[in-house]
Amino acid sequence: MKGVKEEVLTRFQILKEQHDAEVEHLTEVLKERNKESRRLRSSFDALKELNDSLKKQLNEVSEENRKLEVQAKRVQARLDNLQRKYEFMTIQRLRGNPHAAHEAKSLKQEKVPVSKPHKVPLNGQVYELLTVLMDWISDHHLSKLKHEESGMDGEKALPTFASQRNDIQEKCVKLLPVMTEQLQWMPFVNAKLHEPFVKFVYWSLRQLDAGTQHSTMTSTLRRLGEDIFKGVVTKGLQDNSLEHAVESKPKAAAFFKSASLPLRFLSTLIVLKTVTRADYLAQAFDSLCVDLKADEGKSLFLQHQAVPVVLSHLKVSGRGHLCSAIDSLLQMTVESRFLQPFLEACSCSLFFRTCSVLLRGPKLDLHVLERLSIILQKLSKIKSNKKLFELFAVHLMLQEIQRTTHPEHAFLCINLNSTLFNLGLTKCNSLAAGTNP
Repeated sequence: MKGVKEEVLTRFQILKEQHDAEVEHLTEVLKERNKESRRLRSSFDALKELNDSLKKQLNEVSEENRKLEVQAKRVQARLDNLQRKYEFMTIQRLRGNPHAAHEAKSLKQEKVPVSKPHKVPLNGQVYELLTVLMDWISDHHLSKLKHEESGMDGEKALPTFASQRNDIQEKCVKLLPVMTEQLQWMPFVNAKLHEPFVKFVYWSLRQLDAGTQHSTMTSTLRRLGEDIFKGVVTKGLQDNSLEHAVESKPKAAAFFKSASLPLRFLSTLIVLKTVTRADYLAQAFDSLCVDLKADEGKSLFLQHQAVPVVLSHLKVSGRGHLCSAIDSLLQMTVESRFLQPFLEACSCSLFFRTCSVLLRGPKLDLHVLERLSIILQKLSKIKSNKKLFELFAVHLMLQEIQRTTHPEHAFLCINLNSTLFNLGLTKCNSLAAGTNP
């Protein structure tokens, strides 16, 4: 038994040593595997970090590329305008001197200065003829078509009329960039010819109301509005060939700041149509409200069908100019011989659609709501407008406003009750019988 025990212990010791050796070997292998795993994980993290960085750079480059594409389109439009201006000035120089083309060619080849072309007097009768034609087209074609269009009130336009309107819109799109360039020459023209030109520009702009907005026109319209707002002042080196021919003419052309009310009024409407800068629009509305205090201003407002121009700024999103737009319309509701024509101009789908959108806006300012209620109260007196109140659910919104308005706002309550009474939606009572000033 003792011998067997010793042999068993010996074998057990041998097996233990073998097991320990194997465990040690496997431990070393496991350590190596762990090191390799950590190395791979570290490499993966580094690759992931690099991938995220590349994604971020790709997004930044894509955004920068998009901005550059937009900028390239604007630069291309500006380049087109400059090319047209250069072509126009080249034609003017060629008219002044028949040898100017040869001199310009030699200037390009030899790069040496050439003598100034011979100065010839301008033909003022040509400008007078053009302004008479502009007046004719504006008064008997553009404004008439616009009036017919606004008078349809939701009816489908005839195919022939729609085709004619589209044709006129395309012509106006081609003319507006050229007319924008011509503003730079207005200081050389008699000041009495400015108004027909600006009138033609205004009615050309109005033709674009019902058409598709052309992306290429954005920079042209912005430049047109800014030139009309600031006026045009000629520089001494702009065109030396005309210096002696126009030395008795004014060197500046004021449009928005003109002392002439008709010219200033048209310029104000053009600024409201083309400009987006808040400070320019604020000054334009201030000028419009001041001019509308005079009967001549009210007459011009109706003559130039300015209601849609003001309505385009009657938006909850444009809170900065909403009050000014309402105030300008309110000026036209003062008792005068212009009140009834103004109410008829407002009795259209465009006005009631705009009011409907405005009344649906959240948290409409009380100041705006009170002034709008004055106009709606006067429009409710026209029986034919009841269909428009119902078509755009304006009467339902007025009923809801009446229900939620605090009794302390007596002026608003009186107007709402009077409006609903005129529409046959409430019984006559002391409040409904009240009249607003």
